[in-house]
Amino acid sequence: MKFERSAGIILHPSSLPGPDGIGDLGPEAFRWIDFLADTGCHLWQVLPLGPTGYGDSPYQCFSAFAGNPYLISSALLLADDLLTRSDLADRPKFQDGSVDFGPTIQWKLKLLDRAYDNFKKSDFSRLRDEFLQFQRDNQNWLTDFVLFMAIKENLGGGSWSDWPEDLRSRKTAALAKFNGEHGVDLERHAFRQFLFSRQWQAVREYAHEKQIQIIGDVPIFIAYDSADAWSHPELFYLDKTGRPTVVAGVPPDYFSPTGQLWGNPLYRWDVHKEQNYAWWIDRVKAGLKLFDILRLDHFRGFAGYWEVPADMPTAEKGRWVPGPGADVFNAIKNALGDLPLIAEDLGEITPDVVELREQFQLPGMKILQFAFSTDADDPFLPHNYPTNCVVYTGTHDNDTTRGWYDTTAEVERDFIRRYLARSGNDVSWDAIRAVWSSVAVFSLAPMQDLLSLGGDARMNFPGHASGNWSWRMQTQALDPYLASRVKEMNLLYSRCEQPEKPAKKTDMV
Repeated sequence: MKFERSAGIILHPSSLPGPDGIGDLGPEAFRWIDFLADTGCHLWQVLPLGPTGYGDSPYQCFSAFAGNPYLISSALLLADDLLTRSDLADRPKFQDGSVDFGPTIQWKLKLLDRAYDNFKKSDFSRLRDEFLQFQRDNQNWLTDFVLFMAIKENLGGGSWSDWPEDLRSRKTAALAKFNGEHGVDLERHAFRQFLFSRQWQAVREYAHEKQIQIIGDVPIFIAYDSADAWSHPELFYLDKTGRPTVVAGVPPDYFSPTGQLWGNPLYRWDVHKEQNYAWWIDRVKAGLKLFDILRLDHFRGFAGYWEVPADMPTAEKGRWVPGPGADVFNAIKNALGDLPLIAEDLGEITPDVVELREQFQLPGMKILQFAFSTDADDPFLPHNYPTNCVVYTGTHDNDTTRGWYDTTAEVERDFIRRYLARSGNDVSWDAIRAVWSSVAVFSLAPMQDLLSLGGDARMNFPGHASGNWSWRMQTQALDPYLASRVKEMNLLYSRCEQPEKPAKKTDMV
């Protein structure tokens, strides 16, 4: 699918301001979309929107299909009469600049339980009809997900690998018994998904009104402790007890000298092929209900992936295994047509990865921070970009541009100053100018770079199990000066609509 020259900003909804300890899908999300529209940005990129689990990571979710209930807005629940003012009276005092996940999650779940109780006690006939329709439309994943979450909750929150054997292996009688005894719990989890979907779709519709497209992240792998692995164990390399035999990761690279041991279960691609990749088709279809453009995280894994024995402490010892290649994309294309996809083709890229990306004419990714460790032939330098690529100053996995510049080797700092013909005093915006002015069809930067923030605003540090995903933007960040600065970049480099030019005298009748 051909993209139009555009620019945008990476900002996960959890990083928005708001009163409940974490950004949400309420008024600040709409204010954010107004900011994007006013500045001429047509792209908003977010991280995965699934229900976060281990380490609060959006890349380790309890489902590849469900939404994150912590992003549900209490302000919108109040507007819908699902909450009352008294329900919010005991709101804790949360810090503004970051998410403290423990107390925040406790508070959000308390609010969601109150909303569900109010829903059950009152006459919400129209909302009730919408809820029933939502359950019918999403039963292919929702039934297993709410059952998974209800069992997990009733057993103290532990991994499904530690559940009693009859529930772990989905014995029919055990599941029927649980369903009969915990119907309210099942409905409560379904209601949370309904609320998330309802609020997100309102945000997305507003974005469309403002000509904003949302880029969403689709991780290639799913979390082991997820409804997907539990309900479809045949699709993954799991032993008879349900535990992984091999797991995903990447070998030592730019980010980590011991590699990254992600721990995700690996796909049995032979089984997916036998089922004509039905699970993947459903997953992409679900992604397109949430987003306008899908960024395929770790695209190289479709060509070949790093397989690590499950008992290894790091990702150093593993092997490359062929992925499904074009087969899976042909199946998806045959089912859904040409799709708006971006290939995250970073890391150790081999010719087969390039060939797969080019076969489907997918734009790859360029990261400016990677460009200054070699010489003028480096493919991450802007003068070497093809048009069909998406360029970033950095992503959620990088340090902020200011943080990177302050800590990188002087030889790289010297190169960036020479290349950009700048002093480095305003390096974040120097980097933004470089990617905006390039020929790349899309240019994006994390919000932290537009705010010229240092390394303490970093979103994620790969290989670090804690302390990630917590950065939040301050309410006052979206000021007129910043808006004018972004608008100027979009106008200068033709990434937004140009103002009408006054007619020349020779054009006048």
